[in-house]
Amino acid sequence: MFAGVHTAIVTPFCDGRFDREAHAALVERQIVAGIDGLVPCGTTGESSTLSDEERLQVIGDTVALAKGRCQVIAGVGTNDTAQSIRLARRAAELGADGALVITPYYNKPTQEGLFHHFRAIAEAVPGLPLMLYNVPSRTGIDLLPETVDRLADVPGVVALKEATANMVVGARIAAATSDRLTLLSGDDPTALPLWAVGGRGVVSVTSNVVPDQVVALWRAFARGDIETARHLHLKLLPLSLGLFVETNPVPAKALLARLTGLCSPEVRLPLTPLLAESVARLRPICAALGLEIGA
Repeated sequence: MFAGVHTAIVTPFCDGRFDREAHAALVERQIVAGIDGLVPCGTTGESSTLSDEERLQVIGDTVALAKGRCQVIAGVGTNDTAQSIRLARRAAELGADGALVITPYYNKPTQEGLFHHFRAIAEAVPGLPLMLYNVPSRTGIDLLPETVDRLADVPGVVALKEATANMVVGARIAAATSDRLTLLSGDDPTALPLWAVGGRGVVSVTSNVVPDQVVALWRAFARGDIETARHLHLKLLPLSLGLFVETNPVPAKALLARLTGLCSPEVRLPLTPLLAESVARLRPICAALGLEIGA
């Protein structure tokens, strides 16, 4: 479940508020490009600065806009198990196909605490498939392969977004859980290497900007055309790295605003607009892909 390309879609703002019209345009652009799923309210969607009400508005709008044309995996994770359960229940009621649940941040639970956190959510919302999300560079806590192996036996836990960029970790998880869990890359620059050891897709930042090209990369790999997949991966690598020239999603939003005009580059504090020197660094990267971002 949940194989393929899933875009960790940005949350557009206008004068500090969720821009529903811009969101609709961005969602349609993604679906037309052929992505398999959308992940609203993840890291790229600035979930940490959305209220619960805003988060549910974004999730509900995404489900309504998708109209069954792609999967919607709603970001509901927090560092509070009870709050995560409340959000997961509402996401299920809104029609989400699944939920992305990040490891609890800041409070630094043990591996046993992580196991019980995820199991509690799965048991509380049994009809909602869960995609676990491991990104220790953001959260300060690492979901270890041994814990993933235990969680793969929990009913409702169906996938893992693995964003450590550590291929040894990815290979260990794939070896232990490939018959029980869909392993997805959460790091575009190392997506293809993870697929080579058993990954079955990506939750992508890069596909915000070039969804068609990320879809082409995955489809080439999925049909066994490794040479084409390698070529596309290396072609996109500078952009995938460049999207982290500043904190994600600042560069992604800036490029979307400049390239498509569908949304503003606005982010919420404590994030700030993309610096001029970062725009200058991204300009030749985009030009190499035939994308002109202007002055």
